[in-house]
Amino acid sequence: MVDITQKQSTHRTAIAQAVVKVSSQKTIEAIESNNVPKGDVFAMSKAAGFLGVKKTADLLPDCHPLPVEFCGIEYEIDHLEIIIKVKVKTFYKTGVEVEAMHGASIVALNMYDMLKPIDKGVEIHHIKLLKKTGGKSDINRS
Repeated sequence: MVDITQKQSTHRTAIAQAVVKVSSQKTIEAIESNNVPKGDVFAMSKAAGFLGVKKTADLLPDCHPLPVEFCGIEYEIDHLEIIIKVKVKTFYKTGVEVEAMHGASIVALNMYDMLKPIDKGVEIHHIKLLKKTGGKSDINRS
């Protein structure tokens, strides 16, 4: 682990994205009408994403445990794609980019798991950092 004992705490944010692509409009309709056999895809995946953000340091050996002070998860449907955006905020010595990307990944994996019984063509794409503020440098790719 990198030594962060000499770093100053600052306000840090990160926004990450993942895209879940389904193979049929019927899958989108099942999600929107809450007719997926495994349950409410958006609500269950949001809960999974929160856990993913909180558990990042437990699963990735070089990540520091840090106080997650906010996590927001939003969805946008664009034709056969579900665009997932995860925003994480903290006031700490290190950033939350990996937490945001881990959360987006877990949301996408949970959606895949819930949708595979009704759609064998589900794919996960474009897990990436869109924006980061705080620390040494800001990044804005959105």
